Amino acid sequence: MKFLIFIAPKDFKDETLSMVKMLFGRWGISYDVSSYSTKECIGYHGSRSMPDVNAGKANPSDYNGIFIVDGVGIDSYKLFEFRPLLDLVMQFNNAGKYVCAVDNAVKIPARANIIKNKSIATAGNDELKRLILLFHGVPTANQIEISSNVVTIKDSRNIEESLDLLIEKLGVK
Repeated sequence: MKFLIFIAPKDFKDETLSMVKMLFGRWGISYDVSSYSTKECIGYHGSRSMPDVNAGKANPSDYNGIFIVDGVGIDSYKLFEFRPLLDLVMQFNNAGKYVCAVDNAVKIPARANIIKNKSIATAGNDELKRLILLFHGVPTANQIEISSNVVTIKDSRNIEESLDLLIEKLGVK
């Protein structure tokens, strides 16, 4: 099993990325970190991550899913409006691959228009709830929602528990 982990070029949530990498490693899930930058990406708290693959060259057929990391960079770079990323998310979805997003990164699958009639975990953010309703998703207060191939996590506070549920759903032993 292999995932593409997408991060913003700057101000991604360091702790989310490190927890995802640690848990994927623990469960033997391989991954490539990606971004639209060819340079080293810098997290909100200063961690550095060199992308393994440019997201523009990523092929969904090489992965079982995409995991989109949250953080201030999602909003400051307006990644939820970046057409190449939205198209990539749509390609993963159309291929039946997992599309996972945390907190404000949920805006990306919403704007890619792949959440219709799907339950979407949302934080207490009214703007995000309106966006989910606009794209015909069903906002919930649950920490994690696994709705078909779309997995949303409300926030990164309990990400370890959420990822354990996801890994169980993936059938990884």
